[in-house]
Amino acid sequence: MKVGIVGLPESGKTTLFRALTRGTVRTDDFGSGKPNVGVVSVPDPRIDYFAAEYNPKKITYASIEFIDGAARIMKDESRAKFGSDFFADVRQVEALVHVVRGFVSTSGDAPTPGADVQTLNDELLLADLQLVENRIERVEKQLHGVKKGSTTPATIEMALLERLKAHLEEGGSLKTIELTSDEEKSLRSYDFLTLKPMMAVLNIAEDEIGTDSDTKQIFRKACEEAGIPAFELCAKVEMEVAELSDEEEAEFLQSMGIDEPARNVLIRACYAALGLISFITAGEPEVRAWTIKAGSKAVDAAGAIHSDLARGFIRAEVANFTDVQAAGGWEAAKQKGVVQLQGKEYVVQDGDVMYIRFKV
Repeated sequence: MKVGIVGLPESGKTTLFRALTRGTVRTDDFGSGKPNVGVVSVPDPRIDYFAAEYNPKKITYASIEFIDGAARIMKDESRAKFGSDFFADVRQVEALVHVVRGFVSTSGDAPTPGADVQTLNDELLLADLQLVENRIERVEKQLHGVKKGSTTPATIEMALLERLKAHLEEGGSLKTIELTSDEEKSLRSYDFLTLKPMMAVLNIAEDEIGTDSDTKQIFRKACEEAGIPAFELCAKVEMEVAELSDEEEAEFLQSMGIDEPARNVLIRACYAALGLISFITAGEPEVRAWTIKAGSKAVDAAGAIHSDLARGFIRAEVANFTDVQAAGGWEAAKQKGVVQLQGKEYVVQDGDVMYIRFKV
């Protein structure tokens, strides 16, 4: 799963990318035209818990891929310029992180978070509107000769497209339109941009950390009105902290009275926005978080581990992490009756600890 980091020029996208990847990925110079790509582990205290219990030979966290610079926004004089390459590149990712400048620029420009949030949202909306209008033109040709009042796949599609067009023209994201399950399935082939999960990150100056300001309030209001989850962090500080050793980072955070870096919260939010959850397998050989789509069933989870487990699935031993932890560990949870046997149709929950019984 790919998450694209986008934003207006000089908003701090690459700095945030370096913070998320902990400086482990080489980044090209600004303006090189090459995207920076990094696979990032999803921080998970549940994996840490089992790693401490079993001291396994291998520890595997869930991961997602972040891309910085794939969808570039250029500046044309004083305005942002969105070329066709930008929209093509955005379509290659499953979710977006919009980095918004919350500090005074090098040229002395004050931050304009509300306008910046609106600018990108408007461009994505207009791109979807253009896509709908182009499709309407094609469907209209299919409707030539179709009797009025008759129902065909083309008439059903046209009715949906006209609803989408009206909604977009009113300034509404397609996330906010009510659709039937069949309509939702039909929209997947269009690859609409306003349907992609998006989070906005206000990149603030170091002296703004822990304070409130008009800039932050304007940003929050703009995100609330757009229905976008909002995060605030200083990418420069996050990058510097991320490049410390684990011990140094822990000491720094403790001295600041911070439980965890803001980047960890953002990474987990991106993972959830992609519609992903993790189930866990734990033992001395390996403690691992396995990634599946929310709503997946036990047999799907078994298949994520190995196709043989899905093919020969018998039952799954299941208990959620919170219950396992409260019981004092997996073996204690089994003794206390916390662990349950579940069949193929069991819907896996985030944080479920699972052992698959199978026979092939």
